[in-house]
Amino acid sequence: MDQLQSMRVFVKVAELGSFARAATHLDLSNAVVTRHVADLEGRLGTRLMHRTTRSLSMTEAGQVFLERAKQILEEIEDVEQMVSARTQEPVGTLRIAAPVVFGMHNLAPALQSFTQRYPRVVPDLTLVDRVIDLVDEGYDVGIAIAGTVRSASVVSRRLTTGCLVVCAAPEYLEKRGVVETPQGLTDHDCLTLSPSPTGDEYIFTGPHGEVRVRTRSVITTNNTEMLRQFTLQGMGIAVLPSYLVGNDLAHGRLVRLLPDYRLAPFDINVIYPSRRHMPAKLRTFIDHLVEHFSQTPNGMLGEKWLIDASPITSFVPPRRDDEVESAVRVYS
Repeated sequence: MDQLQSMRVFVKVAELGSFARAATHLDLSNAVVTRHVADLEGRLGTRLMHRTTRSLSMTEAGQVFLERAKQILEEIEDVEQMVSARTQEPVGTLRIAAPVVFGMHNLAPALQSFTQRYPRVVPDLTLVDRVIDLVDEGYDVGIAIAGTVRSASVVSRRLTTGCLVVCAAPEYLEKRGVVETPQGLTDHDCLTLSPSPTGDEYIFTGPHGEVRVRTRSVITTNNTEMLRQFTLQGMGIAVLPSYLVGNDLAHGRLVRLLPDYRLAPFDINVIYPSRRHMPAKLRTFIDHLVEHFSQTPNGMLGEKWLIDASPITSFVPPRRDDEVESAVRVYS
């Protein structure tokens, strides 16, 4: 008999606790259901179920086989759905939720290339800085910083890993000087995000291990882009995500500080309700996002950019207002 079909029958009998109920559910006769289970036991050389006229229970071997059989059947179904979805043309509206700042600075190129590749899919993007329920709120897919999703019912797939950068504007450093150690932050004006998971305390990993620093905030805001604007105005030192300030650092509008110290990196994930019965528009979008961010320059997102960048060891103020890019002297 078909071994996969026998496994399906066995799993259904175990789930429903009855040969008769399994036969009705699968639209098979009782005799065929019984033969499938008996054939499985013959192949394995062991009894999987204890049967009486009134009850049915699993043997120890049956329980082990049941758990693995479920996994195998689910994996086969996933593969079948994946292949089937790729033969369908992606079409329809795709509702997407993403954090405000990450979406504003990173999603436009990904959506542009996606719509060029799949013109019959219409992305409907909502930027929101709060915990959302994908299913209840009707979203097909979301992008989230790891640790901000509280539901165990969603599937997540990593897109990229971001890092946090301590930085300030050249104008601020001209007045106040470069910070050499995390402890030096206590003598500077700090700009902070509110609410922050760690409050006003930062935990750095450096050459001599962990360093904890509690800073003095001169201004707080609940928006990361606003925090960037304060920093660009020379109002103080801020900790900002690399995906937000990569271009500012590359063009000298901001200066990276404390190159020998790291704050904890964070994963950015694509999340979706279930792998089952995934429409082509959703599967292709997820695959496209993963591909897009795997090719994203490290300067915009990842820790590798921090490692590759030459460390800033001293600061030279600009001679003129239009020489901001020459304000940072870099030594190898």
